[in-house]
Amino acid sequence: MKTASGKAKGRKLQQIVRDKILEAFPTLEPDDCRSTSMGASGEDIQLSPAARKLFPYSVEAKARASISVYAWYQQAKTNAPKGMEPLLVIKQNYGKPLVVVDLDHYMGLVTK
Repeated sequence: MKTASGKAKGRKLQQIVRDKILEAFPTLEPDDCRSTSMGASGEDIQLSPAARKLFPYSVEAKARASISVYAWYQQAKTNAPKGMEPLLVIKQNYGKPLVVVDLDHYMGLVTK
C-alpha cells in the first residue's frame, strides 16, 4: 500500500471516531473534538476541556490490514451466544491486558 493510501485510511478512522464522540455528546461543538493531521505527534483526537469532562479518554487510532486482532474478535463474535456482546481480551509479553469491543457498543457504555 502506498504511504498516501495508508494515511487516508488512518485519517478516515480518526474522523469516524471524532464523529461518534460528537454524536454521543450533542452538547459538544465541532471544535471540542478534532481529528489531528496525519503525522502529528500526540493524541489522534484532540479534545477540549469540556469534551475531556464528558469523554475522559485519550484516543490512538490505527487502521491496518494485517492486525490479527480482527480474526480473534471475529472468533469472539462467532462464539458469543445470541444476545451477548463479544469481548476480546488481549495481552502481549510484559504488557497489560487490553479489552477490544465494537466502537458503537463502547460509545453506548460511555454515554450511560
